[in-house]
Amino acid sequence: MEPTKKEKFIRVIDEHKRIIYKIVNSYCPQREDRKDLEQEIVIQLWNAFDNYNPQYKFTTWMYRIALNTAISFYRKEKKWYRRNDFFNDESVFRLEDGNTVEDLALSANVKLLQEFIQKLKELDKAIMLLYLEENSYEEIADVLGISTTNVGTKIGRIKIKIKKEFDKINNHGR
Repeated sequence: MEPTKKEKFIRVIDEHKRIIYKIVNSYCPQREDRKDLEQEIVIQLWNAFDNYNPQYKFTTWMYRIALNTAISFYRKEKKWYRRNDFFNDESVFRLEDGNTVEDLALSANVKLLQEFIQKLKELDKAIMLLYLEENSYEEIADVLGISTTNVGTKIGRIKIKIKKEFDKINNHGR
C-alpha cells in the first residue's frame, strides 16, 4: 500500500528534523518562542510539500523554506538579538564539557564565534549556518537563491571579518 501524503511528510520531516532544530536554535534566542517558530516552519513545509520537485535535493528545498520562514518570523516578531543568549547551550554549536585547558580555550573561541555570527546580517548569518553545516557553495547558493560566486565572495568576506574580530581580542589580551 502506497503511503499517504501525510505519512510521507511525517517521515521526511522526522528524517531531517535536525535542520529545523538548527535553524530554530540559530534564529530564535528566546526558548519560549522556539516552539512557535518550529511549528511555523513545519506548517510552511506542509503547505509547500506538493510543490517539492524530487529532481532536487530535499534538504536544499527544506533549508530554503525553513530559512525564509525564520527570517520572516524575525521581521514579524522582532524577538531577536538578545546578545548574551542568542546562541546558547541548545544552539547549533553544541560542545561537550571540556576537562582540559585546550577544551576550555576551544569553548571560549566557539563562544566568540557564536557572538560574531550573531552580529551578522540576516543573509550572512544564513550563509554561515549553511557553511558550518558543510554544505557546498552550490547548495548554499540554491538554498538562498544567490549565485555560487556571491556565496564564495560573502564567505571570504565573513571569514576576514571574523578573523579581524579574533585578532582584536587576541591583541588586547596580551
